[in-house]
Amino acid sequence: MVSWPTTAKADESADAEAAAQALARDQERLGGFSFRAEVWTGSLPSEVGKAVKMQLFKGHEYCIGVAVPRKSGIRVTGAVLDFQGQPVGEIQPVLDGWGFLLFFKPKKTGVYVVVIRQEEEGRKKDTTCALVTGYK
Repeated sequence: MVSWPTTAKADESADAEAAAQALARDQERLGGFSFRAEVWTGSLPSEVGKAVKMQLFKGHEYCIGVAVPRKSGIRVTGAVLDFQGQPVGEIQPVLDGWGFLLFFKPKKTGVYVVVIRQEEEGRKKDTTCALVTGYK
């Protein structure tokens, strides 16, 4: 029984990663994006949310897929923030709320922040989320 929380957390991470990769596959096929092999996976606290820094380059168009485990009942939203902390780009949420895609074409090369938070409408609990980045 001691290993159950670790196993549950691993299953949650695998589910979130699979959901983010499913979003990426659609955009590879339909949108022409190339996605990085690595997937960022981390905790998503119910009350605070998460901020993930990433280096983005002028001249590329980015698609960032973010997801939590599909059957968790948690609904998420987010944005890319620019250097002044203002949201930029476009969000395309998944109908069931378990993930979203962010599309953004930076005007300057630099470090941007992707913010992720749980929506009020869904179930609120600490969970795992995954983020995958594509570009063209």
